[in-house]
Amino acid sequence: MELHDVWFVLIAVLWIGYFFLEGFDFGIGVLTKLLARDRVEKRVLINTIGPVWDGNEVWLLTAGGATFAAFPDWYATLFSGFYLPLLIILICLIVRGVAFEYRAKRPEERWQTNWEHAIFWTSLIPAVMWGVAFGNIVRGVKIDAHKEYVGTFWDLLNPYAILGGLVTLTLFTFHGAVFASLKTVGDIRMRARKTALGLGLVTAVLALGFMVWTQADKGDGKSLIAMIVAVVALVGAIAAIKIGREGWSFALSGITIAAAVAMLFLTLFPNVMPSSLNEEWSLTVTNASSSPYTLKIMTWCAGIATPVVLLYQSWTYWVFRKRIGTQHIADAAH
Repeated sequence: MELHDVWFVLIAVLWIGYFFLEGFDFGIGVLTKLLARDRVEKRVLINTIGPVWDGNEVWLLTAGGATFAAFPDWYATLFSGFYLPLLIILICLIVRGVAFEYRAKRPEERWQTNWEHAIFWTSLIPAVMWGVAFGNIVRGVKIDAHKEYVGTFWDLLNPYAILGGLVTLTLFTFHGAVFASLKTVGDIRMRARKTALGLGLVTAVLALGFMVWTQADKGDGKSLIAMIVAVVALVGAIAAIKIGREGWSFALSGITIAAAVAMLFLTLFPNVMPSSLNEEWSLTVTNASSSPYTLKIMTWCAGIATPVVLLYQSWTYWVFRKRIGTQHIADAAH
């Protein structure tokens, strides 16, 4: 296996990590309106991800940086062609971080309500946009012979990509509901479990349709295996949450995300960004990669830094592993 192939796999792993971790806190953000009944319950939900949401975004920064360094032509075409949707995502992530930090800085009702609206919308919009973006990457976009995107923003809003956006939205919200049931106690935990069950069924229908479409259009034997793993894991996650096994359900919903993202990357390879105008104009792991020397240096750096990142993130989740409920919020306010 060549180094550019290795880095294609590593970038896929980084996106899997990002969607697994950021997926549930996007879901929690959406659930602040769908699940929480009052401000105290919203604080409970926000506090479940309070210690970890910013660390989860490290995976996005690393994925973007790795793409820039390992596949500069892919990065250039992607970020120029998808400029507007990626800008929207970036603005949402900035506002979302500010909303988490500023929401409780003042006691006024209107102040806190506005920031809660911001948390909801800046969680929902990226959850949709990531699915739209990856749907277009897999489907192929208008790339010319100069490796430049020549389409428009509206070309990105095609049925396949929109279905992908709905899948990521429902899947992340389901993942978040399972996480909420895993991290809370009392009535909110029971309602999170019930909400997760309903969301899981909707997700299963949408995800199955999207993956069958992907497999029929772009798939092979390897992507079919990934699809089967994703479907089985999602069914298992729904069954586990129904019988109250939240830990198993969360693990299986995470496997669903991992297998689904793996399926998309498997359908891409050896392309990194197919051209819908001419197959020969597609960006591949070969023609879009950096020099072997650059990839070699990156591999050594990743081998040293990655275990450190995994260790400190694992430690963070271990430290903040306990469940919380409305009674903890009341004690803190007192």
